[in-house]
Amino acid sequence: MSAGELDKAVQLLVRQVGHWEQPRWAAVATTGNVPRADLMHRLVQEIANLAADAEGAPRRVVPRLDNDLALPDQLRVVAADLVAAGPGAEVLARAAAEVTATRSAL
Repeated sequence: MSAGELDKAVQLLVRQVGHWEQPRWAAVATTGNVPRADLMHRLVQEIANLAADAEGAPRRVVPRLDNDLALPDQLRVVAADLVAAGPGAEVLARAAAEVTATRSAL
């Protein structure tokens, strides 16, 4: 798995949800019985955790912003942080799988 493949997965998800307004974020996701915004924030936190682990840094809680429309940008930022940390192919594959699974669930 390469950084390019993770980037492609992130871009596909961002294209899918980047135009959503608040009511779509508040709707229940296809799987998980939680609002779509909660599912997306869980993904952002998971990618941030992978980045912290790759950097050898402590994990930090990603803030849940008041505006769910910021979630795609948060995903882009934490994915870029992960790539910048230079993780191995296995970590990149796990991150891409998480992104793809979330995209399917939304």
